[in-house]
Amino acid sequence: MTTPVATRVQKRRNALRAAGLRPVQLWVPDTRQPGFAAECWRQSELASQTDRADAALLEFLDETLLDVDGWT
Repeated sequence: MTTPVATRVQKRRNALRAAGLRPVQLWVPDTRQPGFAAECWRQSELASQTDRADAALLEFLDETLLDVDGWT
């Protein structure tokens, strides 16, 4: 015997499938884990260092984008 909630959930899932959608399961980092904030900080620092190291490349890409935008 199904519960009213299970019936509603199944009806909703069927409607979504009929609309061309499919279920997907996503796994995300557990923000409650010890060390999560420290790892975020570490990765942010690495990204920041990379940005500074690639400043000349980023400037070139920005200038190129401006040139391409002017073609429209």
